[in-house]
Amino acid sequence: MTETLPETPALSLTDPRVVRAIELIWREAAALDAKDYETWQALYSDDAVYAIPIDRDAESFDDILNMVYDDARMRRLRVARMTEGFAIAAVDAATTVRTVSRFVPTAVSDDEVSLRAAQILVAYKRGSHDLWAGDVDHVIRLGATPVEDRIVRKVVRLVDADDAVPAAGFLL
Repeated sequence: MTETLPETPALSLTDPRVVRAIELIWREAAALDAKDYETWQALYSDDAVYAIPIDRDAESFDDILNMVYDDARMRRLRVARMTEGFAIAAVDAATTVRTVSRFVPTAVSDDEVSLRAAQILVAYKRGSHDLWAGDVDHVIRLGATPVEDRIVRKVVRLVDADDAVPAAGFLL
């Protein structure tokens, strides 16, 4: 028996608003791989949330255990820790290459674009490669121009989130 996919959704990857959101997500990935944390931090709105929950089905992160749950203050502290002084996370950070793909728009308006995507990250450190894979939910707030677009929400749902996850000296 042959299964067919559901009808093509009305939301399209060719919508210029969606294209802008995807381009911002790719800029974020490039900044992280380059360890350009100041640029990375500037891609987020002041009210943004960056979360990596332990529970893949979680939607609210205030009252559950998370690997990461950052608001603007915590992102600033995280960047400071990775760029200032001696921090093992910065000094001995892995070299990373990530791919973000399989974009599926879930909501599109003139102000915001919500997308689901897949992310594969390969980290190399001390002669060893680690693979990090997950589904990522993004909400992008569109500005007057693409340069003003900002990430409002990024939730990384690791495929192995409920297993023991090793410490990472990099951002997902």
